[in-house]
Amino acid sequence: MTSNDTSGTVVLDKDGVRLTIDDTLATVTLANAAKRNAQSPALWRALTEAGRALPGSVRVVVLRGEGKSFSAGLDRQAFTPEGFEGEPSFLEMARGGDAELDAVIAEYQEAFTWWRRSDVLTIAAVQGHAIGAGFQLALACDLRVAAEDAQFAMRETSLGLVPDLTGTHPLVGLVGYARALEICVTGRFVHADEAGRIGLANLVVPGSELDAAVRDLAGALLAAPRDAVVETKALLQGAVSRSYEDQRVAERAAQARRLRDLAGLGD
Repeated sequence: MTSNDTSGTVVLDKDGVRLTIDDTLATVTLANAAKRNAQSPALWRALTEAGRALPGSVRVVVLRGEGKSFSAGLDRQAFTPEGFEGEPSFLEMARGGDAELDAVIAEYQEAFTWWRRSDVLTIAAVQGHAIGAGFQLALACDLRVAAEDAQFAMRETSLGLVPDLTGTHPLVGLVGYARALEICVTGRFVHADEAGRIGLANLVVPGSELDAAVRDLAGALLAAPRDAVVETKALLQGAVSRSYEDQRVAERAAQARRLRDLAGLGD
């Protein structure tokens, strides 16, 4: 996505992350095009802060990357002995106790979790590379619109690591266990046309149409009443873990709340 997100009010702009608010629509931009929006712990903390800074009026959040790539993944500096200034290196993290290491990774994951909140719908606009942490950030969103040049790859296993930034759960949910395993272990590129075929991308468009396609999708999502959208998202999120009968119960309860609300009998 090459256009500037200047139509709204800038609420946050730090460490390669910019958040703008335009009424019910928020845009989170990865703003370090010179490094293909490579990620770092500082960027993750800024993403977490962006989620906490969303006003209650926001209903849709668009995630985009400046320049030619959505995000090329973790900054290679993370793999050097010194790591990032002021941050524990991977080697230092490995030497820490189990609880300490778990806490550090859990903090990093927070940047990837809030996108699934039931009170907002999130769209990743993906162009160019979405590799590793970039792939997982796209997976963190509810929906993905991909430009024709988009390339997704999960490279962690090839580096002797595992995808640990919350990407495994949505990936399996979208493409199934066998395909998710193959994508992760081989580290191969999933190009936009394949991403569309296997359900990884909701929509694939020419790069020149990416901005417009995302705007149209956001507008369609905003057209439905907010409370109904919140209830529907929560129902669908819980469907995987519920039995068929439990899902029927959840549907009835949600519909009862909606009917009472429409009749002016809500709390």
